[in-house]
Amino acid sequence: MLELRPNCECCDRDLPPEATDALICTFECTFCADCAADVLGGVCPNCGGNFSARPI
Repeated sequence: MLELRPNCECCDRDLPPEATDALICTFECTFCADCAADVLGGVCPNCGGNFSARPI
């Protein structure tokens, strides 16, 4: 089952379950869209994978 983490792992922005700007990698690392694009360059720092929109 998918674990909806409540915050961006980079900037700690709140990402409630209905957030449309939450992105996850295959290991469910969770980041806001701004950090994923601007800070991380589209690559998860934990696993090296890319990001997909987190389901609502």
